[in-house]
Amino acid sequence: MEWVFRNDLPIYSQLVDRIKLGIVSGALPPGARLASVRDLAMEAGVNPNTMQRALQELEREGLVFSQRTAGRFVTEDTAAIDEVKKTLARGQIESFLAGMKELGFDREEIIALLKEDA
Repeated sequence: MEWVFRNDLPIYSQLVDRIKLGIVSGALPPGARLASVRDLAMEAGVNPNTMQRALQELEREGLVFSQRTAGRFVTEDTAAIDEVKKTLARGQIESFLAGMKELGFDREEIIALLKEDA
């Protein structure tokens, strides 16, 4: 996984987003065991406490779960993963539409452009 951080968002939030992307894209498949907090933090170049916070957020959202002695795993609940994938997709669509409207395109023009490139 490539870890590139921006200055406009908290790092833990970017970690959450990056791991979510890995889960919904299948790079981290359902049931996959995650590396330890320390290993993930070292790989990402962040403080282990920051990584721990990100993983706790993912647990709270139900995308990751802990097994006391075995570590953390990606949820096997594919419906939950699909729901997060749809939510992320809606965000991308909203961002795209806002950008296109800022360029002066209306709904019909946007649809025509999309059909043109399809």
